Amino acid sequence: MNAETPSAGDLLVRIGGIVFLVGAVATVVTVAPLFLGTERFPSVAYFVCMLMGVGFLVAAAGVVRTAAAQRRAAREATVPPER
Repeated sequence: MNAETPSAGDLLVRIGGIVFLVGAVATVVTVAPLFLGTERFPSVAYFVCMLMGVGFLVAAAGVVRTAAAQRRAAREATVPPER
């Protein structure tokens, strides 16, 4: 396995990053009216901000999955074959 081979959790990390960015943009958009003195957004917009935490958890799950796969591969490489 080289550095360009996708590992077990790469897709989860990418999806988590995208979801995190959507949540971060939603957070900036919903906080802006507080500073600009305009009317607040509906409550649904504040729930979209929670995607930031969800994206972080999905990305963390991808990192844990990648680490587990690497640990498993290292263990299989070091264990001598049975006779």
